[in-house]
Amino acid sequence: MKVTAASVALLAVAALPELCMAVSVKRDDSSIPTETQILNFALTLEHLENAFYTQGLQKYTQEDFINAGLPTWARGRWNQIAQHEMTHVSFLESVLGDDAVQACTYDFPDTDPMSFVSTSFMLETVGVSAYSGAAQFLSNSDYITSSGAILAVEARQSAWINSAISKANPWNTAFDTPLGLNQVWTLASGVIVTCPSSNMPLPVTAFPALSFPADAKPGQTVQVSFNATTTSEQLYVAFIAGLGPTVVPLSSDYTVTIPSTLEGVVFPVITTVDGPVTDNVTIAGPTFLSFDFNSDA
Repeated sequence: MKVTAASVALLAVAALPELCMAVSVKRDDSSIPTETQILNFALTLEHLENAFYTQGLQKYTQEDFINAGLPTWARGRWNQIAQHEMTHVSFLESVLGDDAVQACTYDFPDTDPMSFVSTSFMLETVGVSAYSGAAQFLSNSDYITSSGAILAVEARQSAWINSAISKANPWNTAFDTPLGLNQVWTLASGVIVTCPSSNMPLPVTAFPALSFPADAKPGQTVQVSFNATTTSEQLYVAFIAGLGPTVVPLSSDYTVTIPSTLEGVVFPVITTVDGPVTDNVTIAGPTFLSFDFNSDA
């Protein structure tokens, strides 16, 4: 399992009305972000990915990759991914013009080629969830089409990393996981140190961080950690995967039994209700868990 402290899916929801109530992303019509804000949110994430690959490929040479047991062709693929992210940044900057936000400074968790691989997989996977979740706020057909095109590339990159490199599953369940803006920001803000004061304020707020043991697996009872206050007597862990969460009670000692049915990427969130995950019931999280499975599933 990989744990890092750092739309097409929505079209499928429209075709399956009975699943709509299970989707974890809930739209608050009282504070709908503008398309400029959404595009700048996407640009902020693309800046982050662009910086990660630029810095990582400067730190780790071809020899470093090979000594870590990676294929001889792997670093070349990451060079191509880096070029994709640079192109995404340039594209969004050209769309936004003078409104485009600038890159922030970052503190990425990778310390060697293998942690670079894990962080890369996390960033690409969260990118897919970010584009899926934000698509509901776009009305311009050109923006919807271009965002869908970027989403598809992020998904291909995530699949390649986890299957060709990590020898695990290239996908999760039959549906990927759309995440809300604040959920994505909670994951991304863990590696952002500071952003230029001239940047447009984004309509996002990070929830308190949530952490699971690094060796956590489905079926295990584990103790989680978060720093948040609440008056609720009973808390729950909502394991968001696909179009809805699997909700499990959190014990008073902050232990929880991870459902044995979970597989692939899962985003746990601490909530105050045994039901749909919305911002107003979220206490902490999400964090990023990956329960890998092979071709035998």
